[in-house]
Amino acid sequence: MAEKLAPEKRHSFIHNGQEVFEWDQTLEEVNMYINLPPNVHSKQFYCKIQSKHVELGIKGNPPYLNHELTCPVKTDCSFWTLEDNIMHITLQKRDKGQTWASPILGQGQLDPYATDIEQKRLMLQRFQEENPGFDFSQAQFSGSCPDPKTFMGGIRSD
Repeated sequence: MAEKLAPEKRHSFIHNGQEVFEWDQTLEEVNMYINLPPNVHSKQFYCKIQSKHVELGIKGNPPYLNHELTCPVKTDCSFWTLEDNIMHITLQKRDKGQTWASPILGQGQLDPYATDIEQKRLMLQRFQEENPGFDFSQAQFSGSCPDPKTFMGGIRSD
């Protein structure tokens, strides 16, 4: 049932008419997907993840991305992989349930409508996680949605 509440599509960050990266999020993670240039050996790529900063690129060249993150992450649980010419960066949210409007601070922010949709989806993920015997995949909110991070005393930690 949780799969039904997974992100339906990725958000794109476009700059000067070119896609910089795609991204999505769950209650616990923000995932970034960067298309890699062809004909560059995988060992040439690097990615540095700090609690509020990400830097990535090709060794010996200026970074492709070198930005502050919107919110802090758990660096010991965040990682990156390369597969099929895509760098996949998994950022573990420090504050589970927090709705991010973008991975990069001040860049490619979701509009208020898209942020509201994300917040509703994350709230349903939280309900599903806390009530595994129920199926929330068809549930809908009418009106505004509470913050999944703080609703009813916040997310329970196990």
